[in-house]
Amino acid sequence: MAHWGLPARGTSAASGGNLWARRAAAAALLGLLASSLCAAVEEKKVCQGTSNRLTQLASVEDHYNSLKKMYEDCEVVLGNLEITYVDNTHNLTFLKSIQEVAGYVLIALNTVKNIPLENLQIIRGNTLYENTALSVLLNFNNMGGLEELPLRSLAEILIGGVKFSNNPYLCNMDNVLWDDIVDKIYGKGFVQFDTSESAEILLTTCPQCHPNCTRGHCWAAGLENCQTITKVDCAAQCSGRCKGRLPSDCCHTQCAAGCTGPKESDCLACRKFWDDATCKESCPPLQVYNPSAYQLDDNPDGKYSFGATCVKKCPHNYVVTDFGSCVRSCPPNSTEVEQNGIRKCKVCDGPCTKVCSGIGTGELKGVLAVNASNIDYFKNCTMISGDLAFLKVSFLGDEYTKTPPLDPKKLDIFKTVKEITGFLLIQIWPGNITDLNAFENLEVIRGRTKQMGQYALAISSVNITSLGLRALREVSDGDVAILRNNNLCFGNTVDWKKLFVTSNQQTKIIKNRNESECAAAAQTCHPLCSDEGCWGAGTFQCFSCRYFNRQRECVKECNIVQGEPREFERHQQCVQCHPECLVQNLPEFNATCTGPGPDNCLKCAHFKDGPHCVKTCPAGILGENDTIVWKYADGNSMCQLCHPNCVRGVLNFQANKELGTRNHLQHRDNITNDQG
Repeated sequence: MAHWGLPARGTSAASGGNLWARRAAAAALLGLLASSLCAAVEEKKVCQGTSNRLTQLASVEDHYNSLKKMYEDCEVVLGNLEITYVDNTHNLTFLKSIQEVAGYVLIALNTVKNIPLENLQIIRGNTLYENTALSVLLNFNNMGGLEELPLRSLAEILIGGVKFSNNPYLCNMDNVLWDDIVDKIYGKGFVQFDTSESAEILLTTCPQCHPNCTRGHCWAAGLENCQTITKVDCAAQCSGRCKGRLPSDCCHTQCAAGCTGPKESDCLACRKFWDDATCKESCPPLQVYNPSAYQLDDNPDGKYSFGATCVKKCPHNYVVTDFGSCVRSCPPNSTEVEQNGIRKCKVCDGPCTKVCSGIGTGELKGVLAVNASNIDYFKNCTMISGDLAFLKVSFLGDEYTKTPPLDPKKLDIFKTVKEITGFLLIQIWPGNITDLNAFENLEVIRGRTKQMGQYALAISSVNITSLGLRALREVSDGDVAILRNNNLCFGNTVDWKKLFVTSNQQTKIIKNRNESECAAAAQTCHPLCSDEGCWGAGTFQCFSCRYFNRQRECVKECNIVQGEPREFERHQQCVQCHPECLVQNLPEFNATCTGPGPDNCLKCAHFKDGPHCVKTCPAGILGENDTIVWKYADGNSMCQLCHPNCVRGVLNFQANKELGTRNHLQHRDNITNDQG
């Protein structure tokens, strides 16, 4: 008789031993992952995932290379796992390391025969693709298609359904006991097969499950691909998963995908959070209540929640919240600040700067690109929480959605943007605009999400001659790709390493205009630019200045003793003197001011009130002890206090007359008394 939930081994003790050895090895591997996940985060054992859906944003070869770079050695996908446009010449063995996907899994438009996700144990379904956590769609062409999907370790889909459609060569998916994987009650799961699948192909070419597979359930041919059952045959006492039919075989309620024992440390995966090899409902709080002092104290064991993991510190480029989470953007009514090298969310002191959702998130969920229908949404935005993408539908319009072409004049809306937390993708640009001056005030691209999981900035096949990103000072994470821009001369004229934060960031700058052609056309950096390069021609496009900077323009000298307006120099910046400073002309060659403000003038243009140069002396200004201050200018243009008996700067005649009358009457009374 077959062992419960496991492929039957007949009378072979060796085969049964191999199975348990395999399960023990898997449990040991997961235990190792759990005990070292903080280190794993830093060692890039987690990866971002993508949200491109069915859109192909690069050539097939570039697309495959991006997939490989993202998922090689990846164990936990923080977002969605999208495997699309892969053909039979590509090797996908790098997918074997993936054990967990936080979002959805989309396998579509591939012609490769086998997709080896054999170690994927759990799909959380935090985000869904058309209500599905697993979608396998359109994987064929006239030469063949996907034949095997050996998800032999997949045991749990927490939220969302399963859909298979138009995979005529794919075998054995209907032999899987999906009720053991999908939660049809609390997770609102479902299983849907397209009835138009080619039954003829399936009947004549599909290999059968191994005879020893439990009740004929398998993912593919071979004993190793038998499905392991961990839910539907559990004892009545079990509230979730189990490892056998006995009541003592129940898994802990915090377990997902199965277990090797009854404790929360015996789980193969966690329903909520994994903390030091133990599954928990929540991560240890950052602060705990002190009943003796009646206050909250810092918890030395406190951790941040990062995906489904508890970590002592958030990974690079994530933002820390007071609630103990690692997030990509701050909640409403708060802004990002940096404290001791850590990006944190802080409640705004007054109105926050305007933060807008990026493409595909928030109000723009389901949108693929900036276009005429959503461009006004970005008006007055200073931060984009997410991504910006310009695709062909942006400027050519979309007949399917009846969206007209975007008016290029509208691009000036982006001149208020200073930060993009995700990526910036430009695959089309108006032909009459020769640079990206719409983003001339963009200072930071954080790359918390990346195009194809790799690029924070990608500019390809557009007609620009220069970049014009003159305010850009940081690309926090992700690579830079600038390629196939035939007229571009300034793609590689800045030292990109000056903008990068991590050592593994790279550039891919190829197939732009030839450097010798650029030099012949005088499309080179201005001599006043430093050796760090430039974003375009002219003194306003330097990355940094060789001598001095005057409001983003590089100059050879500041207007200290001549020229208008007069300036002083501070940290290689030319700063304008205060308007109340008197301009000092020849032949003295004196500076006009020594610093900012009206108290650093060498001479005043009008009057001087104490240390300050002023246009007029104070008249009716509230002073100390709520007294009204009136001043007048003396012969040296110095402001002097008026006499206390002055009203509005003029002697009060009536007051003096009344004072004289009182003095006269008092004098008369004194004489009368003396005579008496």
